[in-house]
Amino acid sequence: MKILFTGASSFTGYWFAKALAEHGHDVVCTMLRGEADYNGVRGLRVQGLKTYCELVFNCGFGTPEFLKRIEASSTWDSLCHHAADVSDYKSQDFNVAAALANNTNNLNATLQALSEGGCQRIVLTGSVFEENEGAGSDDLPAFSPYGISKSATASVFRYQANRLGLGLGKFVIPNPFGAFEEPRFTAYLVNTWAKGEVAAVNTPDYIRDNIHVDLLAAVYVQFVENLAEAGFSQVNPSGYVESQGVFAQRFAAAMRKRLHAACEVVLNKQTDFSEPFFRTNTESAERMIAAWNEEAAWDSIAEFYADRFEVLPETTKA
Repeated sequence: MKILFTGASSFTGYWFAKALAEHGHDVVCTMLRGEADYNGVRGLRVQGLKTYCELVFNCGFGTPEFLKRIEASSTWDSLCHHAADVSDYKSQDFNVAAALANNTNNLNATLQALSEGGCQRIVLTGSVFEENEGAGSDDLPAFSPYGISKSATASVFRYQANRLGLGLGKFVIPNPFGAFEEPRFTAYLVNTWAKGEVAAVNTPDYIRDNIHVDLLAAVYVQFVENLAEAGFSQVNPSGYVESQGVFAQRFAAAMRKRLHAACEVVLNKQTDFSEPFFRTNTESAERMIAAWNEEAAWDSIAEFYADRFEVLPETTKA
């Protein structure tokens, strides 16, 4: 298939676009900014994508440049819209209206142009932290204004796709982890261990759904390849459903034996319960991908961190 992909510089976007290309698809990634504007781990992802995909810089979703790219080819098979406005996504002041406008910029014209060119499949990325997604406690509220913007984006996409008779698939992600991740939970753990320190987990009681990003990417490829050309479908792939404390210990054990470092974790008494206590996806990803190798996935993570972050200080070598 020839796939138009947005949001490839993100952590999951990199893995999804790469996996699609490795499965033989022709993937064209439109990038919001110029190449020189991507640095740090995001820059590493962009440089890595050059091996697998065609990159089109300064081409934000719905812009005139984006529409020109659609019209330049009459052979698009799928649009994978993974990009989303994530500016200050943890803030209660996150601008939902602005994010919705950016996520759906010129959506009618975009889908119309794709439809006229014969493209019938649209894949939109959602989040388990949206309202009424997954399974959990507290009547499944949105985690934040960002979550609200994702739900609203999905509603607009579903309306427009249905109006044009296009097939729309919503791919809902939980908490992915792996190589090329931003400095979030597992990266924090490794960076702390690299200093010879003990990593503290302050919210060990929350029940969450952490998933290897390469397994998530394999499910994504399968979903894109099997999406129907009409109607709506959705998948909610799930990984390790357990407390954050148990997951931290699982991650530490996997890294300890591979990196020959102490990888110590302390679970602090949780006092902040401002987020829903329990939130997970609902469909086992491992059951969907029979050939996936869990041990190889852990090996890949260890190799990445050993290479990038010097996680073997002499004081912590076994």
